[in-house]
Amino acid sequence: MSLAERIHTNLTRALQPQMLELIDESAMHAGHAAMKGLPAGETHFRLKIVAEAFAGMTRVQRQRRIYAILEAELADGVHALGITALTPAEAAAGK
Repeated sequence: MSLAERIHTNLTRALQPQMLELIDESAMHAGHAAMKGLPAGETHFRLKIVAEAFAGMTRVQRQRRIYAILEAELADGVHALGITALTPAEAAAGK
């Protein structure tokens, strides 16, 4: 199972999101100094997730929850993870 598949599976199990979009942006960072000597691919991701589980949480709390769910994946080669985490009401309002 790829790292992206593991991320998607773990977030889906833990948060039951209404929407989850995971984009691998690793190719955009190939050749950067911080990536020298590291394998290409599955190092930089952008995540947009909409879940009722985020209700009542601050932005920081949402990010910490995601980081806790993805602890193993983050330790397994993810160099960067950009996160947009919204409730369904926030997503409907266009936030």
